[in-house]
Amino acid sequence: MRFFILLFLTGFFIGCGTAENSKTATNLKPPVANTATGNADNPLNTTKMPEAATTNNAPTLAPVVQAYYAALKTKNDAALKKIYSQETLKSLEADMKSEKKTSLVEFITELEPVPDRPFEVRNEQIQGDTAIAEMRGGSYPNGIKIKFVRENGEWKLTNESPEIQSVKQSTANSNSAK
Repeated sequence: MRFFILLFLTGFFIGCGTAENSKTATNLKPPVANTATGNADNPLNTTKMPEAATTNNAPTLAPVVQAYYAALKTKNDAALKKIYSQETLKSLEADMKSEKKTSLVEFITELEPVPDRPFEVRNEQIQGDTAIAEMRGGSYPNGIKIKFVRENGEWKLTNESPEIQSVKQSTANSNSAK
């Protein structure tokens, strides 16, 4: 009897063992590597835009952005109001009123926390009384282009970005086509 139990258990253990890489299925696909050729047919695939080379360190607009950072860091509403354009201030104050907020600094930092380090500003392009510069830091580690306007001879920060405007424009165009 012991012999049969031992024989049965030996056969059971031998029969249950398998090779680690047994390929019993005949229709296995090879694994697709995560490469450009693997995703080339994907219509939802995104492509990263190459980073623009630094053409200048924004000598005209960098002081405005540095003052903006300092006003946020010190929670100075009066200084912040001097940095924004009149149109932007009207827009922000209307938004603050609708949300029952009284402090401009608190309203802004609620949406975008104050970064640990000052913003980097580069690649300014000035055309008359408007300018565009790329800001990096805080909520924008990859950078965002921001529009500036000249009011009474001083450069002012706006809440406009050509990158965001182009997205809004393309969204509006695609929605109107439906």
